[in-house]
Amino acid sequence: MNDVSTCRTSLFLTLWLGLGAPLMAAPLEEALKPLPAVPALDPAKVELGRQLFNEPRLSANNTLSCASCHHLASGGADDKPFSIGFDGKPVELNTPSVFNASLNFKQFWNGRVDTLEAQVEHVVISPVEMGSDWKTVVQNLAALPAYQAAFKQAYPDGVTAANVQNALATYEQTLLTLNSRFDQYLLGNTEILTIQEKYGYQRFKDYGCIACHQGINIGGNMFQKFGVMGDYFKARGNPVESDLGRYLLTQDEEDRHVFKVPSLRNVAVTAPYFHDASAKTLQEAVDVMFKYQLGRTPSQEDKDLIVQFLKTLTGEWAGKPL
Repeated sequence: MNDVSTCRTSLFLTLWLGLGAPLMAAPLEEALKPLPAVPALDPAKVELGRQLFNEPRLSANNTLSCASCHHLASGGADDKPFSIGFDGKPVELNTPSVFNASLNFKQFWNGRVDTLEAQVEHVVISPVEMGSDWKTVVQNLAALPAYQAAFKQAYPDGVTAANVQNALATYEQTLLTLNSRFDQYLLGNTEILTIQEKYGYQRFKDYGCIACHQGINIGGNMFQKFGVMGDYFKARGNPVESDLGRYLLTQDEEDRHVFKVPSLRNVAVTAPYFHDASAKTLQEAVDVMFKYQLGRTPSQEDKDLIVQFLKTLTGEWAGKPL
């Protein structure tokens, strides 16, 4: 290749990746999109939902709240491989982040419900999570004057199971982690990412990661088999029932080991990874994805670049980066 061709190629890559481009005012035309603004919601319902999110009376023995397993100060998930239920025993699946959950097309790893309200309903009565029942929850909350007043302000019919679920779902809709560096990049600030991070994003697309980790939530909008290009579970060993994924719901052989594709937003701060918490680091998770989902063997440099890109997906909560 002569000097002129080399120069043209270099210029093309520079413009294509935005590596040396000036600050842009217009959003980039990319397959991935930045998070939307927090929706305008009834402040009384949001505040009530916030209180309920931190309310241990939702559990059978008044020891466990939503916030016990979803740590908002970090990644909205649990730092333990498996959260501890009301009875002191670990649950069966790694706790997903509550941040940006309102943007997922289904809830739970196996996608068994469609709405945040239904997700709340299931967690409260789950025998391995909160272990309560809705009649008891309503009675406990209705016995407190502060909750009587707060529910009356937000809902004409006061304390009901449906209103508890709706208040929590309303609050969860506000849990969007805006202003990640990648979102700033998508909005036109092309200088916010380093050259390595931009190359990492390009590798993310080139290798096909974006085929499943797509949409506004960079995941969370489709189902996929864990082990498309190899038997992950045989290699890992020690199979358990929760590994069956959607098969437990549908009894359809095609749903064996099928799970909701997780969102990659804030992935750098939500270790460990996967439904079984088997990957302790982001690097390990990337290795597993290449081997069992993509069936490809990238260079160490490419994997490192992708990890650098993934770290740009960390957003902010309460005005601070997670």
